[in-house]
Amino acid sequence: MGDRTSPMRVYKITNPSDSILLRTKSAKVKVDPNDETLNTFIDRLYITVRDSMSLGVGIAAPQVGILKRIIWVQRFDKEDAPFEVYLNPEIIEYSSKKQPCLEGCLSIPKRRDTTYTRAETIKIAYDQFNKKRIEEEVSGFTAVIFQHEIDHLDGILYLDHLEKERKRH
Repeated sequence: MGDRTSPMRVYKITNPSDSILLRTKSAKVKVDPNDETLNTFIDRLYITVRDSMSLGVGIAAPQVGILKRIIWVQRFDKEDAPFEVYLNPEIIEYSSKKQPCLEGCLSIPKRRDTTYTRAETIKIAYDQFNKKRIEEEVSGFTAVIFQHEIDHLDGILYLDHLEKERKRH
């Protein structure tokens, strides 16, 4: 798995074998605060999203080849916009109001597109290391990041939303 401080390779849709993995649904992670492998992976996933080669606002485990339901999200809705890790996140409610958003993806090189299908507000549920299940409402750009990263856990890329939009018009 490597040391705790080195970034991992980000999988790209331009690589056929990476692309297959990016399109695969992820499994739930067993929450165990004493699991050294899990802790090391979470640290390295954070290092990867903050790496100068990436500089993303979120990352999902499948983007580095690990099919587990783990994401990091930059919380622009909180003071100092901290990065936070989420285990087994899911969206349990979407607002009917949508918001346009310019999206990019670490796994889709040199491309940004505006999506129109992202909910303005979502309700998420996730596990914490103390094994508590938390529910929280998130709005605005941070809600877009959560929708984007949770899509990754289900093998969905933001390009799929563009496809749906094109078919609708």
